[in-house]
Amino acid sequence: MKLSHRKFCSLAAAAAFCIGLSGIVPAGAGDLSEAQLTRQISQAEYHVREFEKEVELQRGGDKQIYRSKKDALDRVQKLKQEYPNDPRVELLFQRTKTALMKSKGDYKQVDPLWTKYKRDEAELVKTIAGISEKEWNSLLAARKDRLENEFPAPDIKKIMLPDIKGKYVLLKDVIYPNNQFYGATGEFIWHGKPSSGYYYVEIDGRDWLGPYEAIKRYRRSVDSSLEDNLKFDVLAVVDEVTSEIPSSSQEKKGSYYMGWVVKPVAVYVPGHVLGVYDEKRESSGVYAGEEQVDKIKEGWYTYKSVPDDVTPEKLMEIFMMAIKEKNYDLYVACINPRWTSNPNSNALLRYHWDLHQGRFHKEYVHATFDKAHPIEVIKGFKAADDQENFFLDDDQREILKKTQGDLVEMVTVDSRAFDENGKQVGSPHPHKLIRTNGGRWYIDDYTPRF
Repeated sequence: MKLSHRKFCSLAAAAAFCIGLSGIVPAGAGDLSEAQLTRQISQAEYHVREFEKEVELQRGGDKQIYRSKKDALDRVQKLKQEYPNDPRVELLFQRTKTALMKSKGDYKQVDPLWTKYKRDEAELVKTIAGISEKEWNSLLAARKDRLENEFPAPDIKKIMLPDIKGKYVLLKDVIYPNNQFYGATGEFIWHGKPSSGYYYVEIDGRDWLGPYEAIKRYRRSVDSSLEDNLKFDVLAVVDEVTSEIPSSSQEKKGSYYMGWVVKPVAVYVPGHVLGVYDEKRESSGVYAGEEQVDKIKEGWYTYKSVPDDVTPEKLMEIFMMAIKEKNYDLYVACINPRWTSNPNSNALLRYHWDLHQGRFHKEYVHATFDKAHPIEVIKGFKAADDQENFFLDDDQREILKKTQGDLVEMVTVDSRAFDENGKQVGSPHPHKLIRTNGGRWYIDDYTPRF
């Protein structure tokens, strides 16, 4: 079929319009003119540039969604398939490939020293577990003649309290804190069921708090793998009979059940640690092998103190190693004394210690530290500030020294965390450090993640 010149021009114009709307010409559609190809490359380059900006903002970290990623990859892929020999397309392809790799996060070669703390901890856990198992078995053996069966529990309707009071019972898989409840006669952990009987483990006295606090010390100083919600084996002594609603609900809906009130003697986490009640100790409890732990850990420590002339970057490294190697005293020594000198701050220090411990076992294993940002004066007058000195004479400087009070300086150090595969975890995190009157640097905000 022959087309008139006018119809041919109309069809060509329509085709050109469609090409402009659809962006890149699909395979087999024919070559674009040089102007059209240049325009398509320019459009793709815009999206690649936006993608590169997003990646750069992550500073080595990865991100789930990049707004410009799909447009950049789609356009460059089609250009590469249609015009593989065009040097402009090839340059754009290489840029896109580099940005894509960077978008997955930065990587480093893993140094075996990064994970040494985990190997040291595993050996210490094994040591304490062995000591605990031996002492646990010894406790049970010493009481075997007075040890009652766990289930079925002695029938309260058939056995009088004087017949069983003072005898021992071994309760397996006691769940805490999930089974904790406040009852009419005290605070307990319920253990059992109606068909087999109930035990109410009394936990508002030192005979529970002592061993439990000892296990918490073990977790902080030895074994970060312990979770908050645990199953314990509890060696306890029968003390009383009570009737309670064994429910953790505050509404207390349900039936009352008679049960034996038992006082803990020892609390055991199989494969980990034994906590024992000891009324003579200040904390009313001790965990098996506790006296040996500090001596064993002394050989681990990369740093044992903070030098007076420590740099901000080195202080962050010492702080990190104190956490990894479970040196709590050194951890505290790195922190601004205004956060450590108040007795009420101790709980907060330990809370964030626990968070740091968990992160170094579940999220990352090491961090590196960028060069510190420029030092800022946040209070007082710094005589060495060249710009301010340009505007001041000697008399003015002396006045400022006397009236401005202590010189307080702050600096920021960025950390980059890496996992066991050497992949950077998230973007760098800033940490604020502070010093007063030119003294030693301290970490002012000790709570951020690495």
